[in-house]
Amino acid sequence: MERNTHQLFDAYFMQADMRLIFSDAGRMQGMLDFEAALARAEARCGVIPQSAVASIEAACRAELYDPVTLAQAIVSSGNSAIPLVKALGKRITAQDAEAEKYLHLGATSQDAMDTGLMLQLRQAMALLERDLSSLGEKLAAQAERHAATPMAGRTWLQHATPVTLGMKIAGWLGAINRHRQRLAEIKPRVLCLQFGGASGSLAALGKQAWPVSQALAAELELNLPDQPWHTQRDRLVEFASLLGMIAGSLGKLGRDLSLLMQTDVGEVFEPSAPGKGGSSTMPHKRNPVGSAVMISAATRAPGLVATMLSAMPQEHERSLGLWHAEWETLPELCCLVSGSLQQALQATAGLEFDADRMAGNLEQTRGLVLAEAVSIALAQRIGRDAAHHLVEQCCKRAVADGRHLRGVLGETAEVRQELTDAELDRLLDPVFYLGEAQRWVERAVAEHRSLY
Repeated sequence: MERNTHQLFDAYFMQADMRLIFSDAGRMQGMLDFEAALARAEARCGVIPQSAVASIEAACRAELYDPVTLAQAIVSSGNSAIPLVKALGKRITAQDAEAEKYLHLGATSQDAMDTGLMLQLRQAMALLERDLSSLGEKLAAQAERHAATPMAGRTWLQHATPVTLGMKIAGWLGAINRHRQRLAEIKPRVLCLQFGGASGSLAALGKQAWPVSQALAAELELNLPDQPWHTQRDRLVEFASLLGMIAGSLGKLGRDLSLLMQTDVGEVFEPSAPGKGGSSTMPHKRNPVGSAVMISAATRAPGLVATMLSAMPQEHERSLGLWHAEWETLPELCCLVSGSLQQALQATAGLEFDADRMAGNLEQTRGLVLAEAVSIALAQRIGRDAAHHLVEQCCKRAVADGRHLRGVLGETAEVRQELTDAELDRLLDPVFYLGEAQRWVERAVAEHRSLY
């Protein structure tokens, strides 16, 4: 039975499918797939007899090997490929001693581990692509639905000028659109074969080295790089950096949503469900439990990305320790981001909104959020500085007297000389001060649609 020491929090913080990719079995299968493909490629090139392939392939199944035994052997060997290839060789020998002679021919441990990782990352990218696309679709639908729903814009956590809920959601969507584009762009660069042998020259295969490399890349459907990349880790770091950005954008979504869920704001909420977001002692609580995962992943991801960056200056043709630092770091990043995506999908699919609360919050400052609109209208008539000073004084009087800005403006002679009651009413109506909010929604949604 496979060990799993992450069961307590896995369901909350990570996606089960992603955890499976980077499970012990997933890691072993990636390396075993490399070994089986290597045998097929070398047979195609005449390096080993075709008769050896079936026996090697039959033994390349992760369920045949014990991860606990492998883990104990790694303590002495220093990596996972050495004991796995030994165990693989023993199993092949038991069935076909002749075939065992041709196992792992010309390869090194890092070839098996890095290429196995590439096969895992290909699966991981497919999950990310699927979930990012699905999240984009949900955000696009919500942005269109609320394109004209006014709410208070907030800068420095204070009410600013009005925006729309659709505009806010379109901002989340735009980031997801860009991450989908980035992922598509880097896939060909990242998903490359690693095959260089002992020091990267493939000398053990002689003149057959390049044909075998081509055949192996074709077998695994990986790109064939210009040269082995044992200590050139920019591909992995580029992917790690993208994962960090995705985590950050999802954290932004979770942060905004959790702030909008605050009791004092109460405008937008994660979907409710029996037992979701409750407290162990306070029956009334409705906590943003999905947002917590998104914010948590965004908090943890930068340190993991920093580890990948720190591991880049690897020594000569094979690294001591820096390569080892990647082994758990990149999988953890993948798992964290996948979990954050799952929470984002759940939250955005059933977002709950309180339009009345949004409208009420817009009125909290008694018209002050539209002071800019009045100032700009007056500036066209009396100049910018004079208009700004005049409206600023009116705002101060409104705050000091606890009155609505409209009343103060309406009794201020300098204002009434320039603006009619109808003009003031319009200027202080949030619906008429939403700028290009609708356009931003349309553009973000159009960009999303273009990515299909």
